[in-house]
Amino acid sequence: MPYFQTTTDGTTLAYEDYGTGAPIVFAAGWVLNADMWEYQVPFLVQHGYRCILLDRRGHGRSDRPSGGYDVDTRADDIAALIEHLDLTDVTLVGHSAGGAELVRYLARHGERRVSRIALLAPAIPFMTQTEDNPAGVPPELLEASMAELDADRPKWFAARAQGYFATHLGNNVSAAVIDFEVQRCLSASPYATRQVQRDLLASDHRPDVACLTIPFLLLHGLVDQSIPIEVSSYQAIKLAPHAVLKEYPTAGHGLYISHAAQVNSDILEFIEQ
Repeated sequence: MPYFQTTTDGTTLAYEDYGTGAPIVFAAGWVLNADMWEYQVPFLVQHGYRCILLDRRGHGRSDRPSGGYDVDTRADDIAALIEHLDLTDVTLVGHSAGGAELVRYLARHGERRVSRIALLAPAIPFMTQTEDNPAGVPPELLEASMAELDADRPKWFAARAQGYFATHLGNNVSAAVIDFEVQRCLSASPYATRQVQRDLLASDHRPDVACLTIPFLLLHGLVDQSIPIEVSSYQAIKLAPHAVLKEYPTAGHGLYISHAAQVNSDILEFIEQ
């Protein structure tokens, strides 16, 4: 597995690089790593694309530093990878917190190297309810959830596993897959887990989304309990009216597994249109 050092603070980050052709850079969701894209990468490589997957700092095989978990630094880490590989005509694909990192990357580094962006259930534009963001989640609910996470991290993930895949709606996700995904979530640095989550909830990406000019695709489940579509994608398309939103009626937050075939088809259609 290749590694490189970021230009921000010298942290060593791991990434994977498969296939040839126009590059697709993937940003994983919170507490996930490059392996989360196992159902997307083979499909896109087979269709002639180069897939590049980053392990966020504190996640996967990357270093676990004591700092740099703010979204600006995480976005700069993505910029460092793209510059390290000298990529152009890039398609960005992100899930959850990875989506927030990608829009912040574009706001900080511009669209020169990027042709389009596709986000799955992204943590944008602003998760917390404020006076000027009434669609957000009330801060007391977010603090209560963080307190539960701080008190018992394994229980926090286990309690949300079924809802993550919306198995109550008949989605064909096995118990083995669910258990494996919980373990993948728990593999992230406990410190990074808490730092990234707190930053994710507090970060305002409304200006980032509003300045996007490249083609923009949103894929979001209507029963997403982790990042409700009403808080996220419905607000994002108000700020970026050129965005295309595709709703998945039976999908939760884990649509990259539960609805992998449709996700793959939608991403490919978006790239090739």
